[in-house]
Formats: sequence, structure tokens, C-alpha cells
Amino acid sequence: MTSTKNCLIFDLGAESGRAVLGRFDGARLALEEVYRFSNGPVRVLDSLYWDTLRLFAEIKQGLAKTINQAPDLACLGLDTWGVDLALLDRCGELLGNPYHYRDSRTDGMMEEAFRRVPREEIFAQTGIQFMPINTLYQLLAMVVQKSCALAAADKLLMMPDLFNYWLTGRQVSERTIASTSQCLDPYTGEWAKRLIEKMGIPAHIFPDVVPPGTVLGALLPAVCAETNTRRVSVIAPGCHDTASAVAAVPAGAGSYAYLSSGTWSLMGVEASQPVITDKSREYNFTNEGGVCNTIRLLKNIGGLWVIQECRRTWASEGQALSYDEITRLASSALPLTAFIVPDA
Repeated sequence: MTSTKNCLIFDLGAESGRAVLGRFDGARLALEEVYRFSNGPVRVLDSLYWDTLRLFAEIKQGLAKTINQAPDLACLGLDTWGVDLALLDRCGELLGNPYHYRDSRTDGMMEEAFRRVPREEIFAQTGIQFMPINTLYQLLAMVVQKSCALAAADKLLMMPDLFNYWLTGRQVSERTIASTSQCLDPYTGEWAKRLIEKMGIPAHIFPDVVPPGTVLGALLPAVCAETNTRRVSVIAPGCHDTASAVAAVPAGAGSYAYLSSGTWSLMGVEASQPVITDKSREYNFTNEGGVCNTIRLLKNIGGLWVIQECRRTWASEGQALSYDEITRLASSALPLTAFIVPDA
């Protein structure tokens, strides 16, 4: 008789995060949401940040709640949205609050990047679509603005890498999340150091890259003591949330496309090799790392951010509506009275 294995999954999106308990009996995986928490930007003066300390506290809260239901937890894994980064000093301390990808400091940075390295060369080295939110332009903004944090940085970690470091003490970057940065070579799976150096970004801050499925280590004793948990193994899944979503697509071998919808919607296919051509660059397709050495050839398109922002704005005006209520009201409204271009 096969015993059931209990695994904990943390899935952090741009609007909310959740802790999900997965029970696998050898044939079937059953999922149960144990805990959900809000997420979103915090404005300080003129800048937008992520509240990473609160998010880590929520992760520990989710862990503590799960242990009450599954004390024999076998392992846990974590994924988040892409592109955002944290900087650590040589003692492993966080150098300031990580910026939110919608912060305005990257305005004009794509144009500055193209002055340093031609657009065609950037795409040839990374295969990643051109969006001002990309890590490459966030780092270039720090270079241009002579950031004190960047000057003091010893290590760069993407957002799930940061939480994994706080859970285990290990400073590495998982390949699928690293690929969203536009700083990774999709052929070698290593950092595109020639591009990084041409941008004036210090190459020494980029950590070792590990594949999805890597066992990062056991939970730190301090985390265990706080959550009443034994030293459970932490495993890096596809740490980019879209990588994990695509890995879970219920499709067998053969040709298929996927649509993964959240704050962003991503439409694409799984490929065995990067598709880096003049045509893919022209259409602004991206070649992100996937699980099992695949490439996620996809396009970012307008997602649920429009609805999320409407809901947030209405709530700030005193009209708190659930998504069910918004759906019901939209269904009963007169059709074709307005048109919204999500990519505008």
C-alpha cells in the first residue's frame, strides 16, 4: 500500500498569495488551499515597493497552519511572479525594499539600453521580450542613478530566490525565474555576462543558477522554531509561477498551446530549443526557461490587471466588491457600450 505524501506549495502572485497542501497517494494529487493572503505594491514617497517582510511573515503563517493539518509534511516549494529582484550585502542582509516592477524608475531605460547594446544583440543573447519592467532595465536604472544599494551589493536574488534564502540560508537562483530577468543565456542556462558588463552592471552579484527540482536544503532552525515545524526539505520547483503553471498543463505529447491567466495573461507553447529569430524579435515573443529543460515560447498579453485595478479603485472610493459581484454586474450590464484596449 502506497502511503500519502504531503507537500506544501506557496504560490505568490502580484495580487495575492496562497499556501496549498498537496496530498499525493501515488496515483492522484489532491489540492487544498490552507491559507490565502493579499499582496500588492506599497508606495513610499514617489516609489513603489514590495512588502517583502510581511510576505515572508505570511509564508511562515501558512507553514504553521499547514503543519496543524499535516504534521508529516514531506517537502515544500515556492513560486512567485517574475522580473523583480532583491540585493543583499556581503553579510546576507537585505539592502532596501525590493522595487515593484510598475515603479517608474525604469522609464526611458530601454532606450538607454539600446544606446549601450543594440536591440538585436540583446535579443540574440537572451531571447527575452522587450518590456520596461524587465530586471535588466531595473538594474540599468540603478546604474544610471548611481544607486548606493547596487554599489554595496554582493548578491542579487530574484523574489522566490530571496524567500528560499530566508527559509534555507542558500543563495542561488532557480533557472526559470532567472530567465525572466533578460540577463540569462537561454542556450547555456548561465548568466549573459558579456551583455551584463556592457550595461555597466556588476557581474559578480549574480548567483549560481540551479535547475527546477533542486533540493535547496532543510528549513532553518529559526523558521522551524517559529512555526513549530521539523526541518522539512525545501525544493525549488519552477520558481516562476508561469513555469509551474505550464508544467501542470494537462496535455500529453504532441502540439498544444496554453493560456495562463493572472495579473498578466501568457499565451504560448513549450519548445525544446529557444526560437531566436528576426521574426520572434519582431513579434516580441519571449523564450523563458521551463521545467524539464524546456523553453516557454510565449507572449505577454493583457490579463486580469484591468479588473484588479478597477476593484482596487472602487474599494478606495468606498465600494468594496467581490469578484463574484463584479462578474454578476458585468453579466447584467448592457453589452458593447464601451471598449477597453488592455495593452494601451
